[in-house]
Amino acid sequence: MLAGSRNTPARLLAFGIGVAFIAFQIWLLFSPQQPLLARPIHLCFALVLLFLYKPFRAAALPAWACRAVDVVAIGAALAVGTYYLAGFERLTTRMENVSPIFPVDIAMGATLVLLLLEGSRRAVGWILVWVVLAFIAYAFWGDVLPGWLNFRGFGVEAATEITTMTTAGVLGITTSTSISFVFYFVLFGAFYAAVGGGQLFIDLAIRAAGRATGGTAKAAIIGSSLMGSISGSAVANVVSTGVFTIPLMKRTGLSAHRAAGIEAIASTGGQLMPPIMGVAAFIMAELLGMPYAQIALAGLIPAVAFYLALLLVVDLGARRDGIRALTAAEVADTERLGPRIHLILPPLLLIGLLVGGYSASYAAVLATVSCLVVPFLRRSTRIGWSEIADGFREAPRQAAEVAVPIAAIGIIIAVAVQSNLALKFAGSLLSLSEGSVYASLALAMVGCIVMGMGLPTVAAYIIGAVLFVPALEDLGIQPLAAHFFIFYYCVLSMVTPPVALASFAAAAVGDASAVRTSISAFGLSLVAFFVPFGFVFDMGVLAQGSAVEIGVSALSLLVSTALWAVAFGGWCGRPLSWGARVPIGMAGLVGVIAPSGTPLWLAAVAAGWLLVGGIALFSRRAGARPVFVKPAE
Repeated sequence: MLAGSRNTPARLLAFGIGVAFIAFQIWLLFSPQQPLLARPIHLCFALVLLFLYKPFRAAALPAWACRAVDVVAIGAALAVGTYYLAGFERLTTRMENVSPIFPVDIAMGATLVLLLLEGSRRAVGWILVWVVLAFIAYAFWGDVLPGWLNFRGFGVEAATEITTMTTAGVLGITTSTSISFVFYFVLFGAFYAAVGGGQLFIDLAIRAAGRATGGTAKAAIIGSSLMGSISGSAVANVVSTGVFTIPLMKRTGLSAHRAAGIEAIASTGGQLMPPIMGVAAFIMAELLGMPYAQIALAGLIPAVAFYLALLLVVDLGARRDGIRALTAAEVADTERLGPRIHLILPPLLLIGLLVGGYSASYAAVLATVSCLVVPFLRRSTRIGWSEIADGFREAPRQAAEVAVPIAAIGIIIAVAVQSNLALKFAGSLLSLSEGSVYASLALAMVGCIVMGMGLPTVAAYIIGAVLFVPALEDLGIQPLAAHFFIFYYCVLSMVTPPVALASFAAAAVGDASAVRTSISAFGLSLVAFFVPFGFVFDMGVLAQGSAVEIGVSALSLLVSTALWAVAFGGWCGRPLSWGARVPIGMAGLVGVIAPSGTPLWLAAVAAGWLLVGGIALFSRRAGARPVFVKPAE
């Protein structure tokens, strides 16, 4: 419906609805409403905007028929919103499993589910739709399945009540998170990008690391981590920063797929980087009942270890392969930072407010307001109506693309909990692993990666949290560690072949092979692949415990991941043979997994670094020089 000129009636309508959506969310921040009033309106806004911004397309249908589908969908979304508004008092005061369910409840509930499925298809593709449909089928026909999967099934009335008439289904925790946290941080990210914050991050990274060994790759990692922590979406981050960083890396000698792989993993890791992380982190805060600031603090040490290891790998790889740095002239070509450096104030304000104890949503709104004020501190960065309009356009559009899919996931949660599938799955996992913690963790890791292929991180995490976290908690793993474990592997699934959404996006931007880009990004991700095993057995890594315990745990993780990175980087004054890389890597792996300070940890780390030090000393005495070969494949 929005094809054509920027100022078509459909675009103006979408813009107006988006502004109303923002106004509604600001009103909710200062005047909270009952869940069964606020959440349906939030979803109604999101559905209408999604259908406007992502119109229906079918090659077999004429344009007018496609537009008719959109008109019907929008009309149905408005009808559902009207139903919830008109029936608010009845829905709020009714008794679950006791009060009657009317035909209008069934009709509107079914309509809402169909709208969410179609909206999810347009926002993230078919995979999530098929997963939700599988759970719907299970809800009705679970009685035909064998073994522990068998349960009596729901009737139409019970299914309607569970999924659409209470705060347990599509109007449950996922929509609650969207309305309470996600929207406001998406709002901040959209406005910060509109006023030039994203470009500032990239230029900062180029100035900071461009002239170092492997400087373009390091600049891509730094810039993408900064922008990714604001955007919270791997694919969006790849597209927004990759258009600058991938050509820059290719210009200094990196192959197309290597450059795209570095951008893919750097952008993916942004979801792990505080202060904002990804949408899934807000869901985690809600599921655990913790302040979001505590979740962000817990994620800091693993994220720093991840990026430092990644920087070390690209540094050593650049030394091994002779990848040149940017020249002083090339670095100077970037726009001067001085006249724009004050644009760093909005994210600093956000961090300060979160640390100061302000609610996450309130902090995000204040930081958003600062995005409209800070550019006017200097003439060179003043913005006009165009940039402000971009923020008002992009924020509700991006929020809608998140709100609709995660609301659909509420169906999965409701079915899994009400059918007792989550607990039965946990029991089955424990039985399969025969009670072994390591085996259960390995099974959960594989499950998250497989499930995350083709799904957005937030979708994969919610499903993984429902299915795997109870089993991990039954093994004695702390809830925070269990959730972070699932979260990490769902994030890394974005670069795990054969279906790796971030890698595919980077390959498209860099005109590279999607398969080779996926393999390259996955190889780079291995520097942090086993970090979650570390914080499962050492809660200090998640900032739990005394300052001394946290400090020791952080140092232990950094030292161990650095060893692991040396093995993957393949350089220690000279190219490392596999005979040296394997023992160094194994020492790093044991150091990551073993609890800090234990004899096993000490022996592994000491042996690994003695080997690295010995090779480096021998290389220096032998006068070894970097071997210049063709760029890494």
